[in-house]
Amino acid sequence: MEKNLVYTGKTKNVYALDNGNYLLMFKDDCTGKDGVFDPGENSIGLTIEGVGDVNLRMSIYFFEKINAAGIKTHFVSADLANTTMEVLPAKVFGHGLEVICRHKAVGSFIRRYGEYIQEGADLPAYVETTFKNDDKGDPLVTKDALVALGVMTGQQYDDIKDMTQKITKIVADDLKEKGLVLYDIKFEYGYDADGKVMLIDEIASGNMRVYTDGQYIDPMTLSKLFFA
Repeated sequence: MEKNLVYTGKTKNVYALDNGNYLLMFKDDCTGKDGVFDPGENSIGLTIEGVGDVNLRMSIYFFEKINAAGIKTHFVSADLANTTMEVLPAKVFGHGLEVICRHKAVGSFIRRYGEYIQEGADLPAYVETTFKNDDKGDPLVTKDALVALGVMTGQQYDDIKDMTQKITKIVADDLKEKGLVLYDIKFEYGYDADGKVMLIDEIASGNMRVYTDGQYIDPMTLSKLFFA
């Protein structure tokens, strides 16, 4: 099948396929700073051999589970030998939107609201949305603002929130079986030609905060534990 490069990303390249779908090629490049891996950084900091492979493996594992649960994703198939994933076409919301689901108060949540809550306190699958904008520090945006700005409809927002909480439960329950606790996780969504919301991008260890016995597990260690 013919493929044409349409986008070179930090951790993945995107190709257009002649069947109308797209091909994501996972790379071993990681975001970070000064040679240290950091999923929150916005620039490539290092290359870790095999990271593309484990990110793809975890994405396949969860996408198949989520699809089986009747939740719409862009996942079609994958080729581990070439570290690629075939996906359905999807439009992103605005210039890119990140959706975070939080089970525990850590990270930017505690920096914003620490005077009201203890670090590590339980949260009720709290969902928040941020615009992907490095210069503005990925600003928070509310449902009302997303609708007023024409980024999405109120129904699309409600669908995203519902899907996010269901998907987070699937991931958290799976990790719990392995003795791991999910604190928070980040997703991206798009929509098809009919405006139907679908989960896009990847579900990899670099997009989640996971702890065991109160200790944070870095993404590479998490990937090893996950597939042990």
